[in-house]
Amino acid sequence: MASTQQKRIWGWIAFDWAQQPFYTLGLTFVFSVYFAEVATNRFIAEGAIQDAADARANQLWFLGQTIAGLIIAFTAPVLGAMADNSGRKIPWIAFFSVIFIAASASLWGLAPDGAALYLMLAVFFVGFVASESALNFTNAILPSLGDETQVGRISGTGASIGYWGGVTSLFIMLLLFVESSATGLTFAGIPPIFGLDATQMQGTRFVGPFIALWYALFIIPFFLWVRDTPPPAQRSSAGSALRELGATLRSLKHRRSLLNFLLGSMFYRDALNALYAAGGIYAKLVLQWETMNIGIFGIISAITAAIATYIAGRADARFGPKPVIVTAILILVVVSTTIVMMDREAIYFVPIASGSRLPDILFLICGACIGGAGGALYTASRSMMVRHTDPSRPTEAFGLFALSGKATAFVAPALIALFSYLTGSVRLSYIPVIVLFILGLFLLRSVKATGDQGA
Repeated sequence: MASTQQKRIWGWIAFDWAQQPFYTLGLTFVFSVYFAEVATNRFIAEGAIQDAADARANQLWFLGQTIAGLIIAFTAPVLGAMADNSGRKIPWIAFFSVIFIAASASLWGLAPDGAALYLMLAVFFVGFVASESALNFTNAILPSLGDETQVGRISGTGASIGYWGGVTSLFIMLLLFVESSATGLTFAGIPPIFGLDATQMQGTRFVGPFIALWYALFIIPFFLWVRDTPPPAQRSSAGSALRELGATLRSLKHRRSLLNFLLGSMFYRDALNALYAAGGIYAKLVLQWETMNIGIFGIISAITAAIATYIAGRADARFGPKPVIVTAILILVVVSTTIVMMDREAIYFVPIASGSRLPDILFLICGACIGGAGGALYTASRSMMVRHTDPSRPTEAFGLFALSGKATAFVAPALIALFSYLTGSVRLSYIPVIVLFILGLFLLRSVKATGDQGA
């Protein structure tokens, strides 16, 4: 029989499995692609030419991400400080889970006519804020699950299992629900099940309710097996929590390793999130892929992420998180550069034959690298944060981690939107992503591999 601590670890891991489909299906490979298609068609119907409509759809999606990032940036550290002072994280996770489920289920409302386009954009990013907020509190439980030699493996296992959840959910959606706009059939060659109307894209629109149902079912082990650690003997007020947060922020000038890690991760995680949010949209608007093909691309990317994240967790346990982070960023710089330098006409300025499948093959390879390196970067960063965390203030620390990940979350989407506007090109709009990865890599030079807990 599993011990209480083992159950607690598996309950914590269940959160990754339950939550990942929102990112795989919602942010990257199904809803975002469908949103871009609906938005583009609406803008064309309003009189825009194709390229302008594509660029405008791209700008709108990243504007939503910008606003959501700002909300998370301002709320995460405050909520974290309050949770640490009360000793309670589970109620916050439950609260945000309810919002997450409601928002996800509501995405059904994006019909092909685009009448609810702006409302559904807002609803999606309400769900995004709730998801990221719940994740912040869940990450703060990680330090209590094991010591420094164990948290890297636990984090990697959780992230890997989460990616397998994304693969499984995407596979189910492609086989049974997501229909081709040309044939009305799913990847399995059948109409969407449950009598969903393919002419109204109801199979694809079911992605929202599917995410909500998946989360509601698979989050159950988390709430059954994970309990808050004992609260502090003396609880303080919300005002005291905010003052302590201020003191923590001021102390960063004396904790150079933590400061540089937070700043570096601020840039490279912002760039990574932009890549995640852009993958499906890039394939749709630049390479003109069907949603079905993008889904297959997603499966390849997610499988690679699952395998690479598991391996990264083991590498973290042996070598520490910093080498894993640096290697992942170098891979992502190369991949991002390739994406910017590729379209249907040329790759790195070398012309290619009309109708060549080389861009498709190369983008599949890029997607696999993004999935693998991105998964490794996510789990190793979480492990590195544990090495910089005060054991008595874990939620506040991960609130700062969330802040560093979201404080400039508006920068990458805003720059992408700006470059999209200035260049009129979806492809060239991702140049800022390369710069952000390089900035993050530069700041990591001053981060201690073992953290600064003893500082």
